[in-house]
Order: sequence, then C-alpha cells, then structure tokens
Amino acid sequence: MDAVFFDLDNTLYTARHNLFNLIDVRINRYMHEVVGIAEDQVDGLRRHYWETYGVTLQGLIHEYGADPEHYLDYVHDIDVPSRLSADPALKQALNRLSARKFVFTNGSSGHARRVLSCLNIDECFEAIFDIRVSRYIPKPQEPPYRAVLAASGADPRRSVMVEDSLVNLQTAARLGMKTVLVGSAQQTDCRVDAVVESAQEAAGMIQRWREMS
Repeated sequence: MDAVFFDLDNTLYTARHNLFNLIDVRINRYMHEVVGIAEDQVDGLRRHYWETYGVTLQGLIHEYGADPEHYLDYVHDIDVPSRLSADPALKQALNRLSARKFVFTNGSSGHARRVLSCLNIDECFEAIFDIRVSRYIPKPQEPPYRAVLAASGADPRRSVMVEDSLVNLQTAARLGMKTVLVGSAQQTDCRVDAVVESAQEAAGMIQRWREMS
C-alpha cells in the first residue's frame, strides 16, 4: 500500500472527544440565525439534506443559495484546543507508517489544520484535501475521491481509505481502494478490509500490510 487517506473528524481522534458536537451546534445556529430557518425545522431539514445531498452545505447551497465559504468559516469556528491535545502515540504510529499520508475530509482545510496542530501530527501528512477538492461535492459521492486520487497521483489499487463512516468506505471500495473502518465491528457486515478502534491502530496495521506486500 503506497498511499493512505485518513478522514479527519472522529477518525484521527475518537468520537468520545465530542469535538464534532461543537460543529453540530454551529451548523444549527447557521441555519437558524444566518439563513433564517425556523428552529423547529432545522433538525428535519438537516436529515433531509444528508439523505438528499450528502451534507448540510449542499442542501443550503441548492435550496437557499448559501455562500459555501461563509458557511465553512462559520461552522468551523469552534474551540478545538478545548477538546483535543497532543497524541504522541498516534504521531509515533503515523511516523512509522512509510506510505504517503493524506487527510481527506468533508470539512474545511482550516479546520483540519487546527485539529492536526492540536494533535501535534500536522507534519505527518503530505497534503489536506477538503470539501473544496470537487466544488463542495462531499463524500460519499465519487467525484471527490476521483479528484483526490488524481491530485495525489495515487493508484487506488495501492491505496487505503481510513474512515469512521461505512458509506464513505463503500465508495472507496468501488474505486478499488482497501478500506479500514475506525469504529465498532457491529457497524459493518464485513464489507470492509479491516475494523480497528483508532487511527493509531490503523496506521500500525497498514504498515504491516506494506511489509508483507
């Protein structure tokens, strides 16, 4: 395996840190305070947008003409250091992983840089690919995966996707990538190549794959 693409939120750090909850609050505030959607409609619309468009942002762009850059700045304006700190064990595992390493997120690159900085792993990655990589089209749709593979020059057959989202991994698998789910084995029915509890464990396992190939 020559290239590894790591999702960011709830993948490079675990969901128990509740960082993404802060983003959820900002998304709800954006929809109500900026767009003007009634508070009692926000949750239902967010579910509708996830089912229809993949992310809230696409729904707001299509149905309300929202400015994507303003949205990204607003919803990621959170106190990352209040929830995350340096993770020496993860950094060591990433440094031992001799493959090329990238961050591939539906969030913004600014948010990704803040997260990587707090974890003290920002120097471990060659590049960050955010939702802008394919004109705000999100995972699990195929265009951002194809854009990321093209931009990195990675061969999908020699690449790995590490994610906490099974549906995002399914797209990667269709394109020929190996897939690693960060989470519980109960989330999957063995449609992924491996299930691990953390990004640290994923990095170690992928390095072993490299050594055996």
